[in-house]
Amino acid sequence: MPEGSENPLNAAVLGRDQSTLSMVKDAIAHNQTMLAYQPVMQALPPHQPAFYEGYIRVLDATGRVIPAREFMPVVEDTELGRVLDCLALEHGFKALSRSPDIRLSINMSARSIGYGRWMRVVERFMKKDATLGERLVLEISEASAMAAPELVVDFMGRMQEHGIAFALDNFGAGTSVIKYFRDFFFDAVKIDGQFIRGVHANHDNQAMTRALVAVAKQFDMLVVAESVESRADAEFLVSIGVDCLQGFLFGAPSVSPPWIDELKQRTRA
Repeated sequence: MPEGSENPLNAAVLGRDQSTLSMVKDAIAHNQTMLAYQPVMQALPPHQPAFYEGYIRVLDATGRVIPAREFMPVVEDTELGRVLDCLALEHGFKALSRSPDIRLSINMSARSIGYGRWMRVVERFMKKDATLGERLVLEISEASAMAAPELVVDFMGRMQEHGIAFALDNFGAGTSVIKYFRDFFFDAVKIDGQFIRGVHANHDNQAMTRALVAVAKQFDMLVVAESVESRADAEFLVSIGVDCLQGFLFGAPSVSPPWIDELKQRTRA
C-alpha cells in the first residue's frame, strides 16, 4: 500500500464507530433511551423471578430499539458511557418507584465511580424514598472491578449504607478477582455465559462451573448462571447448587415487562 494511503478496513471501522457515536448522542439528546428487562429466575420452587436485570437501550433515527452490544463497546470508554450509566440508573430507580413489588439489577462501569452526575441520581431518588436502595442491585463486570479494585471496594462500602446490593458480572472470565473476594462486598456472582451454554454436555465447562459455584458459596454469595438456553443446561445447573438462572430459556430482554402491563391495567381500572 502506498505511503500515506488510508487502510480501507480502518476507515470502515472508524466510519462505523463515528456513526454509532452520533446515534447514541442523538438518542440521549432526544430522550430516546430506555431499559429492556430480563427475568432472573429462582432455580428452586416456586420458580418465580428473583429480580430483573435492566439493560440500557437507545432508539435510532428510525425508532428501532438498539441493544447495548451494538453501541456499548464503542462508547464505554467515553463520556457517553458515563451518561448512559446515569440514564440506566435513573430508569431503574423510576421503575422501582412505580412498582414496589419488583427488584432490579442495573449494570454500571467502575469508570462511573466518582462521576458526579451518577452520584446525584442516587442522592435524588434516595431522598425521595430511602427504601429504593433495598431493591436495587448494581452489576459490575469482573474486568471493570479489577481495573481499580481498591476504588470499587470503597465505593461498594458507601453504597451498601443505602441498602444497595452488588453482583459481580461475568464471573470466571478472568482469574485475578478471586484473591480480592475477602475485600469486596459482592452479594452475588453471575457466572459468565461462556461456561454455561451447552454445559450439560461439556465436561470441561462442568468442572469450571462447579469450581466457580464452590468459590462463591464459600463466600456466602448468591450464584446466578447467565446465558441459560436449554432445559438440559438448567437441570445440570440446579443439580450443582446454582441459585438463579437467567437466559433465553426464560425470556429475552423486553422493553415491556409484565409489571408495565399490570400498571396499565390498574390505570384503566
